[in-house]
Amino acid sequence: MRAVVQRVSQASVTVDGRVVGEIKGPGLLVLVGVTHDDAGERARRLASKLWGLRVLDGERSCSDLDAPLLVISQFTLYGDARKGRRPSWTAAAPGPVAEPLVEAVVDELRALGATVETGEFGADMKVALTNDGPITLILDV
Repeated sequence: MRAVVQRVSQASVTVDGRVVGEIKGPGLLVLVGVTHDDAGERARRLASKLWGLRVLDGERSCSDLDAPLLVISQFTLYGDARKGRRPSWTAAAPGPVAEPLVEAVVDELRALGATVETGEFGADMKVALTNDGPITLILDV
């Protein structure tokens, strides 16, 4: 699994003109990509890493501050543009594989005590955010 993590002061995701997920105050926007060999254990590891990642103000984590997370599925994280001008998406897991694993990350975060908002899997989403810092990390688990 791969995640792009951004420290934000606010973030939201809109589908068809309606806000489907939104966080306010300090927190994390997390774009999650799934590849073919990912499984439940990686979802648990990613959730644990996100909950404890010390990138918020004062080197604190979401667990320290009870800060929210906005988690959005993002198959394009496994896009490959090394050849030509058109990316290949073959490394991205198909929806029936990826959707349950993204949901597993969200479920595990909630089980850890996190407040989690989400986008809609497979939808055409518009993401708005204020990157705080700016801080952006790429995590591979």
